Amino acid sequence: MGDLADSAEEADEHLVREAEKIAVALGRMFPGLCEVVLHDLRTPRHAVRVIENNLPGRQVGDSVTELGLARIADPEFPSVLQNYPNRFPDGRPAKSTSIGIRNAAGDYIAALCLNLDVSVLSPVTLALSNLVATDTEHRDAPLETLRDRTARELRQAVEAHAAERAATPRSLGREDKRTLVRQLQRDGYFASRDAARTIADLLGVSRATVYNYAK
Repeated sequence: MGDLADSAEEADEHLVREAEKIAVALGRMFPGLCEVVLHDLRTPRHAVRVIENNLPGRQVGDSVTELGLARIADPEFPSVLQNYPNRFPDGRPAKSTSIGIRNAAGDYIAALCLNLDVSVLSPVTLALSNLVATDTEHRDAPLETLRDRTARELRQAVEAHAAERAATPRSLGREDKRTLVRQLQRDGYFASRDAARTIADLLGVSRATVYNYAK
């Protein structure tokens, strides 16, 4: 029995050491932003085994948290608690994730915890929101497009204009064709290299006439 117990302890220790590598790697990927802590649940009074980006002032060898105690006491405790709100001792808000690590017997022996300092990100989020915000003052003004219109979109626009007047593109009157061409220009269709030729073919006029209408 002693040999079996020793073998199980060695297996558990190997598992925790592997988890140490993950904790260190994660912490070093997010320096100064995300605290990563590995708790050894086999020794609750000295549970903190690894700590990267020590944000709240804890140290290796510190005791387990309340959540860790709950995990130790309840084998049915969730394996992963994802993105729950938390706070550092100094009051800063955090977003936390706790991952329980079980051994071959199904017992929790460690917990990998990530605590993201969202107080650092909040000003950045606000700045990005302001950066991408658009002005609603000119919402009724014609919108410009930042990409070339495709030939298919162009054909659909021309046919829709004609359909509204119960006509085909070629049967439109001169003024209707002029109005259509100017609208197409405002909508950005002339950004395409072959737009004038396509419009001319659809309306049954020359390219010179299309350019003349667009003036």
